[in-house]
Amino acid sequence: MAGAIASRMSFSSLKRKQPKTFTVRIATMDAEMEFSCEVKWKGKDLFDLVCRTLGLRETWFFGLQYTIKDTVAWLKMDKKVLDHDVPTEEPKTFHFLAKFYPENAEEELVQEITQHLFFLQVKKQILDEKIFCPPEASVLLASYAVQAKHCDLGSVSHPSQVINLYQMTPEMWEERITAWYAEHRGRARDEAEMEYLKIAQDLEMYGVNYFAIRNKKGTELLLGVDALGLHIYDPDNRLTPKISFPWNEIRNISYSDKEFTIKPLDKKIDVFKFNSSKLRVNKLILQLCIGNHDLFMRRRKADSLEVQQMKAQAREEKARKQMERQCLAREKQMREEAERTRDELERRLMQLKEEATMANEALMRSEETADLLAEKAQITEEEAKLLAQKAAEAEQEMQRIKATAIRTEEEKRLMEQKVLEAEMLALKMAEESERRSEGTTSQLLLLCFPPSSSYPSELSSLSFPLQSMNSSTTALPSDLPSFNLISESLSFDFKDTDMKRLSMEIEKEKVEYMEKSKHLQEQLNELKTEIEALKLKERETALDILHNENSSRGNSKHNTIKKVS
Repeated sequence: MAGAIASRMSFSSLKRKQPKTFTVRIATMDAEMEFSCEVKWKGKDLFDLVCRTLGLRETWFFGLQYTIKDTVAWLKMDKKVLDHDVPTEEPKTFHFLAKFYPENAEEELVQEITQHLFFLQVKKQILDEKIFCPPEASVLLASYAVQAKHCDLGSVSHPSQVINLYQMTPEMWEERITAWYAEHRGRARDEAEMEYLKIAQDLEMYGVNYFAIRNKKGTELLLGVDALGLHIYDPDNRLTPKISFPWNEIRNISYSDKEFTIKPLDKKIDVFKFNSSKLRVNKLILQLCIGNHDLFMRRRKADSLEVQQMKAQAREEKARKQMERQCLAREKQMREEAERTRDELERRLMQLKEEATMANEALMRSEETADLLAEKAQITEEEAKLLAQKAAEAEQEMQRIKATAIRTEEEKRLMEQKVLEAEMLALKMAEESERRSEGTTSQLLLLCFPPSSSYPSELSSLSFPLQSMNSSTTALPSDLPSFNLISESLSFDFKDTDMKRLSMEIEKEKVEYMEKSKHLQEQLNELKTEIEALKLKERETALDILHNENSSRGNSKHNTIKKVS
């Protein structure tokens, strides 16, 4: 009893320890999500959760892909998630990808999210060179990719095969992309993505899943499965199929182990059989064939109510977005116009400010110039007054100089006349002095050596020179010492004392005369110096020049006469 209870307790505790959930990571083309799933969930439960999270209603194009032993597999909707050959570690990773491709993307892809996921997946396949894209299509697709990325030029790239095929740098490719991109400006993201898909769906390898197979003869071939049917390719040519089986011409598809059988609808056509490398590959081929055939037949029927509702909603949403885009475009245009107007006004304001600044600077320069001109005018006026005053003074000075010159001429003439008179006077005085000296000497001789005649006759002879001296004395100027030799004052006692006294008087008179002559000569020289400063050289005559030369040599009239005689 106790053992049974213990076994039940251990079983219940083990049951409690078993986890009821597991973690799943879902990777889309532009995001990753994690979910906590119950262990009993089937593939459809997880798939529906992902679709609800994304807001996706066109679920028939997509699936959850995983990789096992280097082989791609898709999660089955009716099978538990944990029953698939998925890795045991958590979180379990699945890729949410497009499993089936539409024949016409514009007509079949209704929702914007569906278009966006297809756009991202096809673009990645082109960039990874899983879909061959010619250069001209690559440039056009890249221009729409730029538009879809809202002018994000830095994220645009080309397939390496396209870049290596031409001698063109990435900058040259971007230049061509930009030229095409300029024509798409203004398109919305969903429009650009749809245009991208419309071009991409015409590529030969678009939407084709390739599998390596062998025919009965062992020849290696490629089997392509797409939305239109089954195609057999040469391994070296994935673009052009050798044989095609449209879905509407296939009666049955089946596989047995590694052998795959295609039965055409036309019984005249032989059954096509081939072998794949793995059984798992045949299962995958069959899944893709069933799904693509169902969609092929579905497209050729009337849309279901759900699809009709989605298309109606899509049209309404598209019309609403179109109106929003138009409003946005109008607002953008108005904003651009307002910005242009603002820029123009700002530019005009800056221009007006610059003009105002220049005008102020010009005004300041004008004011400074006016002040300078006024100051200059004042200075000029003062200078004019000063010049006028100087002119007047110069005129007065000229008149004074003229008057002075006239007076100087007159004074010069007077001075020259005075000098001439003084020279004549000096000459006359010298002659008189000589005569006087001779007379005195003769009288002394008579006194010392009297003749045999009587004294009266001596007196008479003595009185003669005295009278002549008196007469010559009266001819001297008033400022010279007069020699008033009055006969009554003379004594004729002829004593020695009288002779000595007379001799002393005569000698004294001679000394005084010489001093007077010397003083007169000094006055003459001083006067000559004074008038020399007033002399006008240009008015000198030849005689004046000769006179000056004689004076400078020290020649006088008497010296010249003595030298000549």
